[in-house]
Amino acid sequence: MSTMPASPISRRRVLGGTLAAATLAQPFVLLRAQSWRERDPFTLGVASGSPRPDGIVLWTRLAPDPLHGGGMSERPVDVHWELAQDDSFRRISAKGTAKAYPEFAHSVHVEVQGLEPARDYWYRFTAGDARSPVGRTRTAAAIDADAPVRLAFASCQQFEQGYYAAFRDMATQPLDVVVHLGDYIYESSWGSHHVRRHQGGIPTALAEFRDRYALYKGDPDLQAAHAACPWLVIWDDHEVANDYTDDVSPRTADPAQFLKIRAAAYQAWYEHMPVRASARPEGASATIYGRHRFGGMLDVFLLDGRQYRSHHACLSGRSASPLMDCAERFAPERSFLGATQEAWLARELGTRAPRWTVIAQTTLMADADRRRGPEPGYWMDGWDGYAAARTRLLQAVADRRPVNPLVISGDVHAFWAADLHLDPSRPPTATEFVSGAITSEGPSPASVANMLAKNKHLRYGRADKRGYALMHLDAKGCEVEFRAVEDEKSPSSAVGRLARFSVENGAAGVHLDSA
Repeated sequence: MSTMPASPISRRRVLGGTLAAATLAQPFVLLRAQSWRERDPFTLGVASGSPRPDGIVLWTRLAPDPLHGGGMSERPVDVHWELAQDDSFRRISAKGTAKAYPEFAHSVHVEVQGLEPARDYWYRFTAGDARSPVGRTRTAAAIDADAPVRLAFASCQQFEQGYYAAFRDMATQPLDVVVHLGDYIYESSWGSHHVRRHQGGIPTALAEFRDRYALYKGDPDLQAAHAACPWLVIWDDHEVANDYTDDVSPRTADPAQFLKIRAAAYQAWYEHMPVRASARPEGASATIYGRHRFGGMLDVFLLDGRQYRSHHACLSGRSASPLMDCAERFAPERSFLGATQEAWLARELGTRAPRWTVIAQTTLMADADRRRGPEPGYWMDGWDGYAAARTRLLQAVADRRPVNPLVISGDVHAFWAADLHLDPSRPPTATEFVSGAITSEGPSPASVANMLAKNKHLRYGRADKRGYALMHLDAKGCEVEFRAVEDEKSPSSAVGRLARFSVENGAAGVHLDSA
């Protein structure tokens, strides 16, 4: 099989534009007295997302004083944008003016259309006399094209627990798209050996969520990864509240009060993500699941595993932390995705499919007995708490027979590679890869060893390293590389290969490569 190709793209202009983010480390006392026109409003960088063969979403947010509400006046601002075929902007393909409205934190989401498929573009924004960093983006391949696809996937980037060397490495990779699987921010402070600090307590109001996103998005390595290629994004729990399900949070007793918090969190997420207007929330509801086609090579199904989820089984209102087992977790009415999203996924899996199908969702899908000793114990906030829903999903894969089904997952702060079985006596139904965590602390080596020993379909596990995953798809097969940070507590840490896997075209199942 082919190896990961070397990058053909110069990152000089993309990475150089992130230097403005260093101003986040400077005091804001003197700056607040100035007009935003006298300061850099592009402190949070630029991003692109939702690539299609003929279009892309361009994003930025005007925030000259990012950690104090943004520092903008309560008026709309004209933001000019340009998209070019070269990084010097000599060949402009599209340009225009967008309004940055205060009710959306002066964020901008430009949906550019009429572009050429499978090509690189460069973009920038101008507000007043200020010009943004330059971002590079890429459209998806034409529907009948059979070009290889290169993607990265990642999750779980608790700001306090480490630096974003993994994103610095990701920005150097030759990628068509990044898929972020949730926990982009953390609402709570936890873990040990903090190297950075959250500002403020646990956010519950819109202004507080906006400040938390500004803190995270001010990181120059995260900005570099956003500026290097387009992203597809979903959320998990920490964008709102740990272990929440639908309208219930372990931290907030009143569901009505929690839905107000969820509405604020969803709006802040929308304001800071390069997503289309179709994802804009209406109160505490937003539609983020969808199907994204990359030519004749790949379908990516983005799923929402929080908004429509049945409440936890077996726990009687307690936290989802204990390992439990009970008959309730098998109840057929319980759903991880909600009935509407389940039906949509089953229907879409049955329509015309390319060579590879990636189901992108938040957490380890493989069943995993986690308790040490002979008695079983399962984590109720994962798919094991929704066993019938998992069976329905895998049955839909088996019945609809999408080509080469892969599942990519995050959330559990460990790297995993697994065979997904509908029937353990038969070959795997699909193959799963879990991307580890960018910074968030993982389970102990003893816990991982126990899970590997008790669950033979878990083919690989590692939780002592932080990082992300690369995936390369072509007509021959699928290659997955786990990339690990040597020391997430160091901003200049080296990043290298942890493990490499392959999946054969036409045959699900993990193959651990020796090289």
